[in-house]
Amino acid sequence: MPAITKLSEGEIKDRLDALPEWSESGGVIQRTFQFKDFVASMRFVNRIAELAEQRQHHPDILVRWNKVTLSLSTHDAGGISERDFDFARLADGIR
Repeated sequence: MPAITKLSEGEIKDRLDALPEWSESGGVIQRTFQFKDFVASMRFVNRIAELAEQRQHHPDILVRWNKVTLSLSTHDAGGISERDFDFARLADGIR
């Protein structure tokens, strides 16, 4: 398996331009999704958990009633990598 490399600040900015609801903060990319209620939030979390297991790439997940915040970074790369943006696009798609 090839080494996973950390993206430069310029590469991160370029990729965030294509994902306007995501932002970078403290070495992670993150987005807060809003749902109609807690049950809908948890359905989304369960779908994210399945996706994370399939991809072997696990986000930090914060649940606040009808809001779910995903935070992504790649520990093996020591920061944000292409894997994080791939996962972000997938998460946006299961909304």
